[in-house]
Amino acid sequence: MKNLCLLFFIALGLSSCQWGVPKKTSEKPLDTLHYVYKVIKARAADCGTKADSACTVVKINYPVFDSAKALNDTIVNKLTVMFAMDGKADSSLELMTKNFLKAYDDFKKTDPRTGMFFTLDDSVKVIHQDSSLAALQVSGYSYQGGAHGGSFTGFINWDTKAGKNLKLDNVFINGYHDKLTAIAEKIFRKNEKLSDIASLKDNYFFKDDKFALNENFSITPLGIKFLYNQYEIKPYAAGITELFIPYTQIKSLIQPGSVVSQFIK
Repeated sequence: MKNLCLLFFIALGLSSCQWGVPKKTSEKPLDTLHYVYKVIKARAADCGTKADSACTVVKINYPVFDSAKALNDTIVNKLTVMFAMDGKADSSLELMTKNFLKAYDDFKKTDPRTGMFFTLDDSVKVIHQDSSLAALQVSGYSYQGGAHGGSFTGFINWDTKAGKNLKLDNVFINGYHDKLTAIAEKIFRKNEKLSDIASLKDNYFFKDDKFALNENFSITPLGIKFLYNQYEIKPYAAGITELFIPYTQIKSLIQPGSVVSQFIK
């Protein structure tokens, strides 16, 4: 009987230790924005039993944030503008899906190629979030019957307190442009294995053959990443070009009190 009691209290002690072990949780801290991912998927009428990879399909995966209408509207706008047909963005993702499938149906009426199909695959992913910043990556691929499809990657850097998408002017001090560009060009030339005086004329599409930063950037805890999409500064086959600038090189240019200043040590 004593042995049974001893075993009972040992087991009780072990279980108590287990109760004290912190459990892993996927819940976000209370000071960040809560969201859930939503998926829109639609297949063309002629898909039948074909796999998604063999027929016209629209797939859109994106987060919807609680009590953040302006951010949600910005996400939808980014997605609808990304591959806007005829240069005109649709007013909603549902309408964009409907019009994309209609464009495919119209295409099939005039093009006899039986194996041809369209593709629209878009996504928005939350890549960083803290009490003052929500950083999202917007990516997409679209094929609409041309020689090849097109892809695009963009970013949303959301100031959660101000309720707006940040621009470079919200991150850097006044008069930052030339200094930031000079630092970025040194990094770019090193990445591209170019000398300080090598011409950018033959292999790049910069205006007036002069290096320039764009407004497509992502704020990270370690630095700012700029991204040039296909055709932007290089031929299609070269793909995208990323340019990462660590805060250690631009610390003096960061605007005090800005969202980025929290990462400066």
